[in-house]
Amino acid sequence: MWRATVFTLFPGMFPGPLGVSLAGEALANGIWALETRDIRAHGLGRHRAVDDTPAGGGPGMVIRADVLAASLDAGFLAGDQRPRLLLSPRGAPLTQARARSLAAASGVVLICGRFEGVDERVIDARGLEEVSIGDYVLSGGEIAAMVALDACVRLLPGVMGKEASGVEESFEAGLLEYPQFTRPREWEGREIPPVLLSGDHAKIKAWREAEALRITRERRPDLLGKDEREPAPRGAPERR
Repeated sequence: MWRATVFTLFPGMFPGPLGVSLAGEALANGIWALETRDIRAHGLGRHRAVDDTPAGGGPGMVIRADVLAASLDAGFLAGDQRPRLLLSPRGAPLTQARARSLAAASGVVLICGRFEGVDERVIDARGLEEVSIGDYVLSGGEIAAMVALDACVRLLPGVMGKEASGVEESFEAGLLEYPQFTRPREWEGREIPPVLLSGDHAKIKAWREAEALRITRERRPDLLGKDEREPAPRGAPERR
């Protein structure tokens, strides 16, 4: 079973969206397990304080190293080798390749920051890896943790109905996904591209590859190598 542990100040936010649809069914069927650990349970004093003012001054508050470390230490069993990811806007981008790598492991540990972040010393001392879901700032790491978990859980064996549906999605081949169509054949004067109705699987495959490359070149050229940003002489060249 793939195991996820989430350290958060708001355990009531989980499973949230992860409790419905594919992730929820997989959770109910025992394909994966979700545990939440309340960081505030290790807060200090009568009010279970978890944060303090930034050293050196500045706005906001920072989660204390001693509080977060106590929570982490109480939540791990000896020998737990799962990656420990701190959701942070300054972290490395969470990519499809990384999600697939995490899904292939035994599980993941996610730490949800709040306020101005967490004391840098606990990041170093407990070997936390900072991961970001995008170049923007959220109120806390909980929503980011849900995004990361959904990206992983849907890749677990038995979660998606057809394995091919995961292979042909955006980012799986380094490209954005090709356009999709379904019935009716004509809608508001717009028709399904004839090649998709031709029954010629080779032509359909070539069209989809070309469209995936075109869309990626237009919308996310950063995903392509320098040579592939130039107009392709024919079809869709192979990814190197």
